[in-house]
Amino acid sequence: MVGLEAPIQHGVTKPLSLAGPSDADILRTKKLKKGFNHNSRLGLSRFNHSKAMVGLEAPIQHGVTKPLSLAGPSDADILRTKKLKKMLVDAGLYETKEEGVKREQVLVKIKKIVVDWVKHLTRLRGYTDKMVEDANAVLYTFGSYRLGVHGPGADIDTLCVGPSYVNRDEDFFFVLHDILIGMEEVTELQPIPDAHVPVMKFKFEGISIDLLYASISRLVVPDDLDISDASILYNVDEPTVRSLNGCRVADQILKHVPNVEHFRTTLRCLKFWAKRRGVYSNVTGFLGGVNWALLVARVCQFYPNAIPSMLVSRFFRVYTQWRWPNPVMLCAIQEEELGFAVWDPRRNPKDRTHLMPIITPAYPCMNSSYNVSTSTLRVMQEQFLFGNRICEEIELHKAQWSALFEPFMFFESYRNYLQVDIVAANTDDLRSWKGWVESRLRQLTLMIERDTMGKLQCHPYPHEYSDPSKQCSHGAFFMGLQRKQGEVIQEGQQFDIRGTVDEFRHSVNMYGFWRPGMDIYVSHVRRKQIPLYAFPDCQKRTQQPRQQPSKNGSSEEVTRKRKDEDTRVNQDDCQKRRKSLSPQSRDSVSPVIVNHSGHSSEAESDDAREREGNSQGFEVQPKVEPLEMVLNSRAAADLVEQETVMRQVRCRNNGLKEDRLLKDGSQFCKAGFKSKIDELSRAGNLLCKGHSIWLGLKNAGLYVHYEQSLLYHWKDYTNSPALTSSRPWIRSTRSCVRVLTM
Repeated sequence: MVGLEAPIQHGVTKPLSLAGPSDADILRTKKLKKGFNHNSRLGLSRFNHSKAMVGLEAPIQHGVTKPLSLAGPSDADILRTKKLKKMLVDAGLYETKEEGVKREQVLVKIKKIVVDWVKHLTRLRGYTDKMVEDANAVLYTFGSYRLGVHGPGADIDTLCVGPSYVNRDEDFFFVLHDILIGMEEVTELQPIPDAHVPVMKFKFEGISIDLLYASISRLVVPDDLDISDASILYNVDEPTVRSLNGCRVADQILKHVPNVEHFRTTLRCLKFWAKRRGVYSNVTGFLGGVNWALLVARVCQFYPNAIPSMLVSRFFRVYTQWRWPNPVMLCAIQEEELGFAVWDPRRNPKDRTHLMPIITPAYPCMNSSYNVSTSTLRVMQEQFLFGNRICEEIELHKAQWSALFEPFMFFESYRNYLQVDIVAANTDDLRSWKGWVESRLRQLTLMIERDTMGKLQCHPYPHEYSDPSKQCSHGAFFMGLQRKQGEVIQEGQQFDIRGTVDEFRHSVNMYGFWRPGMDIYVSHVRRKQIPLYAFPDCQKRTQQPRQQPSKNGSSEEVTRKRKDEDTRVNQDDCQKRRKSLSPQSRDSVSPVIVNHSGHSSEAESDDAREREGNSQGFEVQPKVEPLEMVLNSRAAADLVEQETVMRQVRCRNNGLKEDRLLKDGSQFCKAGFKSKIDELSRAGNLLCKGHSIWLGLKNAGLYVHYEQSLLYHWKDYTNSPALTSSRPWIRSTRSCVRVLTM
C-alpha cells in the first residue's frame, strides 16, 4: 500500500504476532499492577520472582550496598515517632513562621548587597557599561539551613559565588568588609581569612550569618548557575573548592536519602542528642553538622522504609557495631579529570591515619571527620553505647524519650581536669581570640596522647564557660583526664605534661591577629576545684548512684569507676588556690585567673580521696616560669637599619625563625638573620619568651601595629599620657625598647 512502511523487526526473526491488547488484557494488566504495588509495601518486591514480571523493576538501591532491611513501621513505631516529634517541638527545636520569614528577608537583603558590590568592582575595573549591567553574584545556602534542620537562633551558612575578576583576599575581605562594617544592620563582624574555609561572620538584623566567597572562572555569573556540575571547579584554588563543596554536599545528601522528611526529623533529633551528650563539635575533635548528617543519611539508606523512631534506634545499633576505620559513604567515590585529590587510603598515606572516615558524596570526595582523635573517638563510642542502651529500654517500654537526651555529667565523670582560661581586653577581641584557641584545643589532645604514649586519656568538653565576676572578658574550656583503663601503672608514676602545655601555649601564641590583652592560662584542677560558674545556678550536682533509675525510668551509667560518693559543694564553699601550669609573666597584660581559697570538711574528704588517687600514679606537674624578652635598642639598630622595621619574628621548636622583614620590599637572608640573633643572644642582649615578638625601633621613630598593618610614630605612643595609660604594653626607656609578647 502506498505510504505505508513495513513494520520494524525486533530480533533475529519476525514477530509471532502484531496483535494489540483486548479490553480483557487491559483489565488484567491493571489488576497485576495493583497487586505488585501491594507486595512492594509489604517488602515482597525484593524477591527474585518480582524481577521476572514483565515491565516491573527491582526496588531502587540507595547507597553503595543493599539495604539491611525493607521493613516498614509497626503501630508501636508510629506511636513512638509521634511522641518523639512532640518532644522535639516541646524542646524548642523548631523556629516559628515569623522567624522563617525574617531569615528569608535577610537573605534577600544580603543578595542585593553582594550584587551591588560586584557591580561596583566591575565599574572600578574599567569594564563596559554592558558588563556592569550584567555583573552579578549568586547567593546559596548550605549547612543546617539548606538541609532544613535549623533551629531558632541558628546561623545561616551562606555562599556567595562571584565572577573571576572579583577575588577573595582583597575584594571580599577588604572591600565588602568595609561595606558591611558601615551598615547599621551589621554587628559583630569578624573576618577569618586564614581559616580552613575562609569565612566572614556577622549578624544582620540579629540573624547570624557565615558568609563564604567563591570566585569561579566566568566573567558573568547567571542566576540559574548549577553548582552541582563538577565543571564549576575548573581552574579554582583549594579554598574555593572547599567553599563550593558546602552547597554541593548538602544537595547530594538530600539526593541520596530515600525519604527527606524522615531524614530531617532523625537528623534534628540526633543533633540535639549530640549537643546534650557533649559530642557535637567538629573543631574540638568530635563531629559537626555535616558529619552527623552523613551518618544519619547512611542509616536512612540501610532502612529505607523506616520512620524517625526506628531510624534513631537503628542509628545507635549500627554505629555501636561499626568497625572503624571502615569509611561511611553514601555513594561510590568519583574521580574526575580536574586533578583534585580524593580520599583514597590506598594512594594517600595520610588518609590511612584517619580514625573515623566519613566521606562526602560530592567531588572531590573528602573525609569530613579528619579532626577525630583516639580520645574523641573513644568518647563517641561510649556515647553510642549509652544511646543504644536507652533506645532498647524505650522499645521495651522501660524508658521515655527524655531519658535519651539527659545531659552528660561531665564534671562528675573525672577526678582530674585541665582548665584553659582565655582572657582579652574586650568582648570583640575575646570573640576572635576564643575562636582561635578553641580551634587549637584538638592539638592539645593530640599532644598529650603523643607525649604520654596514650597512657593519659583526654576528654575535651566542647562547651564554653564564662565567669561573670571577672572584670576582663573571660572564657574557659575544660578537658577531663584519666589513665587508660587496663594500663599497668607503676607505683608513684606521674605524668609530667609541662613541656606539652608549653608547646601548646606556644602554638596558640602564633595567632596572627593577636592584640594587647589576649592571653591564655592552662591549669590542672581537681573535681572539687571546678569553679562554681561551670555549674547551673552555681550549684554542683550530686551524681546518681550507679544503676539507680531516674525519674523518667532510665539509668545514667557512669563509665568511669569511683570508689566513693560525690559530695555536694554549696555556693558558699570555696576552693583552694590551684597551681597554674602556665603562670603569667611579670609584664603580662592580662590579670591572673585566681580561684577562691578556703576549706571545708567535705573538701578535706575530697583531699583524702585525691591523695589516694595520686598514690595510684596520677599527677600533673606545674609549669616553670617563662623568661621575659627585652631587646636592647642599640643592638636592634645594629641588626636592622634605621628605616627597617622587623614586622614579626616567630620562635619555634628549632629556634628563632624570621617571618617577614620590611626594607623597601626586600627580605634579609634567613641564615644571616639567625646568626645575628644568636650573636645578640650570647651577648645577653636578647632573651626569649613565647613564640612571637613585635619590635619597634625607637631610633627610627617608627612602630608597627599589626592589628591594622600601619606604621605609627613612636613618639605618638610614648609621649601621649592617654595612649600610654590605655596601653600598658607600650613602655620604653632610654636604653631599651619593650617588646610585645604573644
